[in-house]
Amino acid sequence: MPANRCPNPSCEYFNRALPNNAKVCPWCSTPLGNIIPSTPNNPPPPQPQTPVKEQPNYQPPGEYSNYSTQYQQRGYTPPPPAYNPTPQRLPVLKLIHSTGKEFYLAGEGGSIGRRSQSMPTPPEIDLTGIPQEGIVSRRHARVFWDWSQNAYMIVDTSTNGVYLNGNLLNNGVSYRILNGDSLQLGQDGLVTFTISVT
Repeated sequence: MPANRCPNPSCEYFNRALPNNAKVCPWCSTPLGNIIPSTPNNPPPPQPQTPVKEQPNYQPPGEYSNYSTQYQQRGYTPPPPAYNPTPQRLPVLKLIHSTGKEFYLAGEGGSIGRRSQSMPTPPEIDLTGIPQEGIVSRRHARVFWDWSQNAYMIVDTSTNGVYLNGNLLNNGVSYRILNGDSLQLGQDGLVTFTISVT
């Protein structure tokens, strides 16, 4: 079964098969002379076709080449709307010491510990000055916001241990911490906090 072909030699679809029910070329809008009906019962009478003079596609290079300035108009397709998700607000992590003193984490993550003269950079949550501070390692634990879990995580990096809700954490393993959790640094319950995530 023959297919419709564009007769326009300057068209991108020239002499290429087009849908049988196309009345015009979808690229250049040239009427197609060999329209094939979609219902084969009543074929239309054949129409005479105008002979098409073939033009070579090759253009010789050089500054005096005769380049075509005829452009085919295309329909305008607006670009898709830009995706601007609402930035998520990072919750505030607060450690409330048993004395009532509060410690905040600024940013997505940092260390819990205490500063010393041998460390030029203090931890992000500096517990220097609390009672029994000697139990707290200089880098006792690491906390960070995990976007995939949508929660803060804690990792024990100490030698004295970290307890979450009374359970000893495995060193180097990430644990999820939630609002209202109890955090203990070291043994014997001497340094305890209540976690607030708001």
